[in-house]
Amino acid sequence: MSRPVFVIWAAFGLLAALAVWVYAPGLHGSFLFDDFANLPSLGATGPVQDLPTFWRYVTSGSADPLGRPLSLLSFLLDARDWPADPFPFKRTNLCLHIVNGLLLWQLLRGLGLLIHPEDVSPPGRTRVERAALLAAGMWLLHPLFVSTTLYVVQREAMLPTLFTLTGLLLWLKGRIAFASGRPGWGVAWLMVGLVGCTGLATLSKANGLLLPALALAIEVTLPRRAHERLEPWKCAAYKTAMTVLAVIPASVIGVYLLYQGWHGVVHGISAIRAWSLGQRLMTEPRVLLDYLDLLWLPRPFTPGLFNDHIQASVSLWSPSSTLPALLAIATLIIGALMLRRRLPAVAAAILFYFVGQSIESSSIALELYYEHRNYLPALLMFWPLALWLSDVPQVHAQAAFGRQPDPRHWRLKSGLALVLLIGLAAMTHARASLWGNTHEQALLWAELNPASPRAQVNAAQAEMNAGHAELAVRRLVPALRRAPDESQLALNLLAARCQLGNLDPATLESAAGALRTTRDTGTLLVSWFQRAINQTELSPCPQLDLDAVERLLLAALANPRLTDQPGRRQDLYYLQGYIALARRQPDLALAYFDRALDQQVRVTAAFQQAALLGSAGYPGHALAHLDHYQAKRDLEAQPVLGMPRIHAWVLARQAYWEKELARLRNTLLADQRNQNSPAR
Repeated sequence: MSRPVFVIWAAFGLLAALAVWVYAPGLHGSFLFDDFANLPSLGATGPVQDLPTFWRYVTSGSADPLGRPLSLLSFLLDARDWPADPFPFKRTNLCLHIVNGLLLWQLLRGLGLLIHPEDVSPPGRTRVERAALLAAGMWLLHPLFVSTTLYVVQREAMLPTLFTLTGLLLWLKGRIAFASGRPGWGVAWLMVGLVGCTGLATLSKANGLLLPALALAIEVTLPRRAHERLEPWKCAAYKTAMTVLAVIPASVIGVYLLYQGWHGVVHGISAIRAWSLGQRLMTEPRVLLDYLDLLWLPRPFTPGLFNDHIQASVSLWSPSSTLPALLAIATLIIGALMLRRRLPAVAAAILFYFVGQSIESSSIALELYYEHRNYLPALLMFWPLALWLSDVPQVHAQAAFGRQPDPRHWRLKSGLALVLLIGLAAMTHARASLWGNTHEQALLWAELNPASPRAQVNAAQAEMNAGHAELAVRRLVPALRRAPDESQLALNLLAARCQLGNLDPATLESAAGALRTTRDTGTLLVSWFQRAINQTELSPCPQLDLDAVERLLLAALANPRLTDQPGRRQDLYYLQGYIALARRQPDLALAYFDRALDQQVRVTAAFQQAALLGSAGYPGHALAHLDHYQAKRDLEAQPVLGMPRIHAWVLARQAYWEKELARLRNTLLADQRNQNSPAR
C-alpha cells in the first residue's frame, strides 16, 4: 500500500473512531415509540430459536407491502426474544452507520474520478479523494442523523442506504466496464447493482425502489467528457442497458406515485390523518425546506421524533410560506437540470436529494415530517462543499486543476474543513448524550415542541415516572386547553391527577369530551383502558373505579370517528367485555367478546378473548367463544397480496393457529372438568 493510500485510509479510520466516540453516550439510551410497535414481534410467537419461529418472525412485517423482512432479519443479530436490552441494537446501528460512511466515501471517490479527467496530475487525483473523504466525514458526523442511528427501528432507513450505496458502486463499476470495451461485464455489474441491490434495499424498506432513479439522477449530471469516453457502440449498449434497468423501473415508480396522488385527491385518504392528500402535497415543500435548513445550518438539538405540531397547508397562501416554498423547490430542481454540465456535483446533490425524498415526501399519505427521511437523500449533500474546500474545480479547467493550489487559500480551506468536522462532531456528541438520557430528552423535546401534544404527553409521562405528577399536571392542563379533542392529553392528565390522589369530576369530564371528539388513536385506547381496568382492582385512584372507566368508554363509543371503523369498533366492544369480566359478569363479557369478534373475524382476537375468559375462571364461556369463532371462521378475511399473505401462508403451512387453538381448548376442557368434579 502506497503512502498516500495508507494516509487516506488512516484518515477514514480516525473519522470512524471519532464517530464511535461522539455516538457512545447515546448507546445506553432506551427504546422509544415505534420501537415498541415493531420489536416485540421478536417474541410474539415465542423466542426465535428454530426454523418455524424464524419464518413466523421474518414474515410478520406489515409496514410495507413487502414487510421489510431484511430489516427484521437484522434485528436477530441483537436479540432472539422480547423484552430485550437496547444496547446491542444501538451498537449495531452505529456499526451500520460507519459502514455506510465508508461506502459513501468510495462512491464519491469514484464519481469524482469519473467527472474529472483521467490524466490529471497525482496531486489533483489526491484532492479528489480528499474531497470524497471530507464529504463522507461531514455526512457521517452530522447531528441530524442521530435520530436515525440511535432510534433502533430506523435501521429500516439505514439498511436501504447500505444497499443503495452498494448498488451505486456496482453501477459505476459497470459503467467503467462498458468504457473498457467489456459490455458483457458491464451488463452483469449493472444487473447486480440496479436489480439485485434494488431488491435487497426494497426488502429493507420500500424507498429502496428508488435506487435506479438515483443512479439516473447522477447520470444526467455527468459532464459531456464522461460520456465522450464511451465509443458510439459502447454508448449505445450502455444506454440500452440503462433504459431497461433504470429508466423503465424509475418510470414505473413515477407512474405509481402519480396514481397515488390522483387516487388520494379524488377518493380521499384514511381518516386517521388530519389533512387531505392535496394539503399534504402543498405542505411537503415547506417540510423539505425545513429539512434543508437542518442539514445546512446544523444544530445540536432539534424537535426530534415529534411531528404532530406541523401545520398542514390549506391553500397556496395559508400558511404564507406555502407558495414561496413550492417555488423555491421548483427553482432548485430546474436550476440543477440547467446547470448540470457546468456544476455537476451541485446538480447531482440537488437532484439526488429530491429523488431520494420522492416516495416519503410526496403522494403517499404518510405522516408529514420525520428527520430520518433525510438519511439516504442527503448522501451527496456535502460533496460540492468538500470539492471546493479541497480545491477541486467542477468545470473543464483541466490545466487549473493540475496546478498546485495557492498555499494561503489551501491553509485557510483546510482549517475551515477541520473546523466543520470538529463542530459537527461536537454537536453530534451533545445530541447523542441527550439520547442517552431519556428523561432529559423528553423534557427538552417538549420545550422545543410546545404545540405538539405527543411531546407534552411524553414529557408528562417522564415526569410521572420520576414521581413528579404535579409537574405533569402543570404541563398538561394548558396543553389540553389548547387542544381539547386530544385524548392522549386528557387521559394522561387523568393519570397524573390519579397519581396525586385528587382526580376531580372536571378532569373526568374533559377526558370524556376528548374521547367523544378525538381522531383515531390507534392502539392508545386499548392499552390505556386495559391498564385503567386492571388498576381499579388495586384502588390506587378510588375516583377512577369501573363505573368511571365505563363512562369514559361509552364516550368513546359515541364518537363516530371511532365507531365508523370495524377495527376500532372491535376494540371498543372488547373493552366493554373486559369491564364486564372485571365485574365478574361472564355472560355479559362473552356477549361483548362475541360482538367484538363479529366486527372483524380474526383468529388472534378470538384466541386472546377466550384466553382472558379462561384465565378469569370461566372455561365454559371461553369454550363457547371458541365455538363462536369456529362458526364465523369462513368470514375471516384473507390478507392482501404481499408479506401479510405470505405470513398467513406460513402460519397455515405450520398449522400454527390450529395447534394453538387445540392447546387452548384442551386446557379449557381440563379446567372445566376440574370445576365440575366433586370436591375431595
